[in-house]
Amino acid sequence: MTQTENMIFPERRSGATESGVLGIDIPERHLHEECGVFGVFCKEPRDVASLSYYALYALQHRGQESCGIVVNDDGVFSSYRDVGLVGDVFTPERLSPLGQGNITVGHVRYGTTGCDNKRNVQPILVNHHKGRMALAHNGNLTNAHELREELESKGSIFQTTSDTEVIAYILVQERLRQPSIEEAVYTAMDRIEGAYSLVLSSPSKLIAARDPHGFRPLCMGRLKNGDIVFASESCALDAIGAKFERDIQPGEIVVADKHGLRSDTRRCNTAPRKLCVFEFIYFARPDSVIDGSSVQTARQRAGAFLALDHPVQADVVVGVPDSGLDAALGYARQSGIPYAQGFIKNKYIGRTFISPTQAMRESEVNIKLNPIRSAVEGKRVVLVDDSIVRGTTSKRIVNLLRSAGAKEVHMRISAPPFVAPCYYGTDIDDPSKLIANNHTVEEIAALIGADSLGYLSLADVEKLADQTAPGFCTGCFGGGYATSIPTGGKDRFEKKISENEEDSHA
Repeated sequence: MTQTENMIFPERRSGATESGVLGIDIPERHLHEECGVFGVFCKEPRDVASLSYYALYALQHRGQESCGIVVNDDGVFSSYRDVGLVGDVFTPERLSPLGQGNITVGHVRYGTTGCDNKRNVQPILVNHHKGRMALAHNGNLTNAHELREELESKGSIFQTTSDTEVIAYILVQERLRQPSIEEAVYTAMDRIEGAYSLVLSSPSKLIAARDPHGFRPLCMGRLKNGDIVFASESCALDAIGAKFERDIQPGEIVVADKHGLRSDTRRCNTAPRKLCVFEFIYFARPDSVIDGSSVQTARQRAGAFLALDHPVQADVVVGVPDSGLDAALGYARQSGIPYAQGFIKNKYIGRTFISPTQAMRESEVNIKLNPIRSAVEGKRVVLVDDSIVRGTTSKRIVNLLRSAGAKEVHMRISAPPFVAPCYYGTDIDDPSKLIANNHTVEEIAALIGADSLGYLSLADVEKLADQTAPGFCTGCFGGGYATSIPTGGKDRFEKKISENEEDSHA
């Protein structure tokens, strides 16, 4: 959903509120993105930390809670990781000491498993008797709870609440049994289930791997000198002047080292493809290409489908910044209704903006978005956004248009209704609080103050990315899950951790 739409789910996986020690109750949260991963292998040492810095800047939309960079200089690892945005964490004074190297791994994080404190910042660094390892992970394991309990029963001690550390332990166990780190990754994939796009560095190799369903995106490119780059999205390659080469296939393991590049495809085509369709609807940057399809084009197609399925007599089409803009343009082109910029977005308000008073909290949307009166006054408006969670923010946005003089507001959503949790890395939880599970479309329209409301259909979702191999995960829209799902809730282990910590401080 848009940056203005607020979450309805628990404030933190640990049970804490967003305000922390401030004691400010923030009742709503944004629907958060995935994480972003990045890695470079260079034939000769160079300033790889700066490459990570610029790439992570390009991937910042995928996670704003924390970030980290690890530099590997011929087996000597240097790192800096902290909570905060890339530009705040990596000042010149912090970036410079990382120095030069031939391998780097970078990560931006929003935590869907594990609370969002400093101990969960990635990449994760692991020491074992066969060498160090740096691991960055995008996705969510569906069997993390069972694996963690199994590991702890055998003496493993965890320092984080993240499922990425579970992957790291599994990789270390397999590395002790296998002749190489890539074989350890291959056998580890027998044990871990769910969504994972990984970039990891051993002392001498950079490895990228994607789960057999391909839930999360991962691509490869080359710098002008031929050095290998891996990233969650192609926009990160553009940011450092690398040329996009191809996507990593679901189930593929790619290894870059001094001997060159090699690919292990033994696990490819062993499971149905299930790329998260919300990458096209919201998560990814519009200038990215994922699994062969343009994100911007997919969003415009969503808008065109909405115009065909939910036509209306109107004077202007406007989108909610940012991810609603391309869908609005697609709706306008298909319907013939003029497109206009309906809102100005304040780009200086962060996604974790905290208002000190209730009155200011109620004005948060007004601060982030301001309607352009000349575009909507006296007009019948088609308002296009990417999703509705509980409707609170949608109602405020509709009210903004009304206050600017809009005669009618017809809302169109470029995704189907949310009706189920996501277990693969998106922060969608608690179905009882999802507005679509409690109200009909007509009731939702009335609740948010719209004259009409239309959602994208599940059938049209499958047609969004015309160049991508068939198969999307639509579990959160009621399309079913590709894997077995956890029982007892997504965050049951994190709740247990939180309870234990509270007991220890009693």
